[in-house]
Amino acid sequence: MIIFHPKILDSFKGYNRSLFTKDVLAGITVGIVALPLAMAFAIASGLKPEAGIFTAIIAGGLISLLGGSRVQIGGPAGAFIVIVYGIVERYGIPNLMLATAMSGVLLFLMGVFRLGTLVRFIPIAVIIGFTNGIACLIGLSQIKDFFGLTIEKMPAQFLPMVQALYAAADTVNIIALGLAGASLVIIVIWKLIQKKLGWLGHLPGTVVAMAIATAVTGLFNLPVDTIGSRFGGIPSSLPQFKWIPISWDTAQYMIAPALTLALLGAIESLLCARIADGLIHDRHDSNQELMAQGIANLVSPFFGGMPATGTIARTVTNIESGGTTPIAGIVHACALLMVVLFAAPLAKDIPLASLAAILMYVAWNMGEWRKFVDLKQFRLPYRLTILSVFLLTVILDLTVAVQVGLLFAFITFIYRISSLSRCEPADIRHYPALENHQGRIDAYRIYGAIFFGAVKLLEKIEQKLPSQILLLDLKNVIYIDTSGMEAITELAHLCKIRNIKLIICGLDHQPYGMAQRSGYLQTLESDCLYPDLVSGIAAVTHS
Repeated sequence: MIIFHPKILDSFKGYNRSLFTKDVLAGITVGIVALPLAMAFAIASGLKPEAGIFTAIIAGGLISLLGGSRVQIGGPAGAFIVIVYGIVERYGIPNLMLATAMSGVLLFLMGVFRLGTLVRFIPIAVIIGFTNGIACLIGLSQIKDFFGLTIEKMPAQFLPMVQALYAAADTVNIIALGLAGASLVIIVIWKLIQKKLGWLGHLPGTVVAMAIATAVTGLFNLPVDTIGSRFGGIPSSLPQFKWIPISWDTAQYMIAPALTLALLGAIESLLCARIADGLIHDRHDSNQELMAQGIANLVSPFFGGMPATGTIARTVTNIESGGTTPIAGIVHACALLMVVLFAAPLAKDIPLASLAAILMYVAWNMGEWRKFVDLKQFRLPYRLTILSVFLLTVILDLTVAVQVGLLFAFITFIYRISSLSRCEPADIRHYPALENHQGRIDAYRIYGAIFFGAVKLLEKIEQKLPSQILLLDLKNVIYIDTSGMEAITELAHLCKIRNIKLIICGLDHQPYGMAQRSGYLQTLESDCLYPDLVSGIAAVTHS
């Protein structure tokens, strides 16, 4: 049964004016934090700054209104920059909007079919690898504006990007570099002294740095690229609804990008929600969150928005500012709308170098670099997985990186589980009744799982079959798959050909159900199935 139940419906029990005031103040604070980030993410993705702001307003509001977390804040995220920039360069902005809407449909269906918990099965090594890879690419993509380099169009791929930066190394704008460096210093220093500033400490360093850089640029008319010079400013009006051009000829090529956006959006939002749960000691509804993310990504592109997901920095800011219900997220969207309607002209002097510094800071905090330092503590498969995903994300493509990472993790998991499964002959010291029947009656105890990666256990038994009776103790087998069941059936067939009686002991729980569903249980005679090895040995040695 599909249950669409937004968290906001359960958030008003015991709600009062004090909590509402906290939500409003938290929402305004998050709105201030989101403003520079939304513009920076959009510009870095190859879009106009208003695309990020409109996404934060529309998608952010819908995610808070319909989501499965009380405090999660949605909007454009740094993780999408590399993917979105690649889609824009290869397919164009209209097809990006189509891919975003398609990813929204996929996200909604993931929530409908209760697939939210499956995202948690993605290994942490894969997540760290591509997160660090994306952070590295974000930092690399901002070198152009950070140094004020003259590059007509930045490539999306790593090697062409490095080549373009190297070719333009002699076009450094010292003023832009000074603004970017000063902005970065302000952000870092503000973070260090924030707790000592009283009420001023509620202002994020990114906003302070952007405001100072904008004021200096406007007052002294500095020769650097600004939002006004490159984009003509941002519109001071509501986002306009516009139909997305859709045709099968283009939609078929957008399936892979849409899948990438949906997968990344699901991972980001649910990871963010889990972090938020730990901070507020609550539990989110992952499937409801995916449905809300789906609706937000489906609606947002019709208003010129970009892909959206849950954002860790803004969510943590919301919690630290006192936000307790989705009202804070809705207020954050309204605060951004007020900025667009009444303060848009002020944005024309925002220097892109300052926004590049903000993104550099975001990229550094986004990456889990300490994990690379700690790699020597882990085994080779873990190291190979995390490094391969990181390098493939940076050099090739996120989709390829995740596929290879999951393949490595899959192979490692199979190897580990198969190595935990074992088969050993029953110890005569524990079963003395077998002592006088060696070679005629053999008993084996199997541990772990009998699956496609461990069927060799039964193949070894086939090479040493007794002359009359074979007993298999499956009491310690926790799982049997269809390949394992097929291997048992083949062993039974071989025993039948050689006129050897096969007796199964200790078949219980999942293995019992598998034997029943496969039809093998029905082929066993009553004297070939015993609850444990002791009773099985007793039956065959006294007969």
